[in-house]
Amino acid sequence: MSASNGKLNPSAIIAASLAGLLFGFDTAVIAGVTEALRGTFGLSPAQLGAAVSAALVGTLIGALGAGKPGDRYGSRTILLWIAVAYIVSALGSALSSGLAMLVAFRFLGGLAIGGSSVLAPVYITEVAPPERRGMLVGFFQLSIVLGILGAYVSNFLIAQAVDGELAWRLKLGVAAAPALLFLVLMLRVPQSPRWLFHRGRTAEAKEAIETLSMGDADTLLAQFAAGATAPGDDRLSWRLHRRPILLAIGLAMFNQLSGINAILYYLGDIFAAAGFDAVSADLQAVAIGVANLLATMLGMAIIDRVGRKPLLLVGAMGTAVALASVATIYSTGQGQAWLLPALIGFILFFAISQGAVIWVYLSEIFPTAVRARGQSLGSATHWGMNALIAFGFPVVAQYTQALPFWLFAGAMLVQAGVIWRYFPETRGLSLETMGRTVEGRE
Repeated sequence: MSASNGKLNPSAIIAASLAGLLFGFDTAVIAGVTEALRGTFGLSPAQLGAAVSAALVGTLIGALGAGKPGDRYGSRTILLWIAVAYIVSALGSALSSGLAMLVAFRFLGGLAIGGSSVLAPVYITEVAPPERRGMLVGFFQLSIVLGILGAYVSNFLIAQAVDGELAWRLKLGVAAAPALLFLVLMLRVPQSPRWLFHRGRTAEAKEAIETLSMGDADTLLAQFAAGATAPGDDRLSWRLHRRPILLAIGLAMFNQLSGINAILYYLGDIFAAAGFDAVSADLQAVAIGVANLLATMLGMAIIDRVGRKPLLLVGAMGTAVALASVATIYSTGQGQAWLLPALIGFILFFAISQGAVIWVYLSEIFPTAVRARGQSLGSATHWGMNALIAFGFPVVAQYTQALPFWLFAGAMLVQAGVIWRYFPETRGLSLETMGRTVEGRE
């Protein structure tokens, strides 16, 4: 039974979701500056890969390290520091005088992205009413997509307004503005009532429940007490949680083996290799960003009706076909006019499936006592694979542009088989029974 009544105060969801917007913006903005960075700093393909993947190494560390401080100090407190890190990273990257300085500030931004991918969904999950938890966690993914689209639009507008070195510096620095807004909004929302209660701060928990309009405070506090973890059961354990651990690692790995972030990071290079000029590439990147947004909204609308597993299966098959089409264009050197439709098709299938499912699935398959650490494990796997692929993509693509896309397409076919055989459907399961069901103990 839920104690929620009325409507949740939207301020907390909006504030935490802004972490997703910054996540998406920082992830995609690099696509508009790779060529400029290569020219400004005289980068080799390996150095360019290092410049792009520096943020991703930070993201991996941020995702791995966010769980413990989040549990100790509260998600909201760590999200405040993450906002500061976003601001410093954006300004520092824009003012970089050399590759080392750029790598350092991109690494800091990566720490913020990694922390965001763990703690923003956890915060939203902890304050959302059960009947709307999936949709509200989905707003984090929607904000990521809005951030990606915002980066593409920002890159295009800045490229039209200014020339030369100033353009790429402005592209990287503009993220400081939404990061400042994120900081201000997070200062205005309370800690998670669940976190406060389990830290023994019951009066503050009750006040936070009332501030967030979560429902009857006494009833919710009783639910928090009933759901308290028994001593010894509050550690992430291979013995107790083997199946959700494997599901989280598998979902996160296949998410990146689709090539999604390599494509987003190197979109300008991908279009340039097919013969498009910089202006055409920027415009087509905006088209891909719009497609990503629309498909994500569709995924959010149907995820609780269709289910997680069917979406993942359809997405795996659709992305495999789209990626094979891109690979064929590069292999044959013909059909360049079909490159944009093929990439848009890939984005559509990805966004309604893995894009819509990953953060919801990771946040619901682990028991409450280990949810943040389980989310941290899945996020860290996601970003570790991301860093490896982002580093390797330009190195391989300098010899053959087609091979990465053939590999991505093959991985999606493998994913379809794994999803079909091993992934349980979690639609409609309560969080209280989710862990035992996923682990096969019910």
